[in-house]
Amino acid sequence: MSAGVKKRVLVADDDPAIRSLVARALSQDYEILLAEDGPSALARLSQDPRPDLALLDVMMPGFDGFGVVERLRLVPGRKVPVIFLTARDAPQDIIHGIQLGARHYIAKPFALKDLLAKVQKVLGT
Repeated sequence: MSAGVKKRVLVADDDPAIRSLVARALSQDYEILLAEDGPSALARLSQDPRPDLALLDVMMPGFDGFGVVERLRLVPGRKVPVIFLTARDAPQDIIHGIQLGARHYIAKPFALKDLLAKVQKVLGT
């Protein structure tokens, strides 16, 4: 990544091990914001400066990752690229995630290098 301000990535997952793994993998190149449930993810996505990318689990307390994106889309000027990172891998879930505008839908368990490649592609880094 070039010198300058790091792009911000929100990692929202109710599993602390997944949050920690993804945060560690991305922290060298990106500023990491963390959320453990739907409401805190939406709050982080609504703050200024907003994240440049959201990695969202689907199954989280409060409301799920789909609900985060649906609520976020109601706020003008708050379009943030989303990658779903979830154990919910039924075809209808994947279709729903893509219909909501997700750039990628990654099923757990996942390969860290594949996640990193998708993050780099979405952020253009």
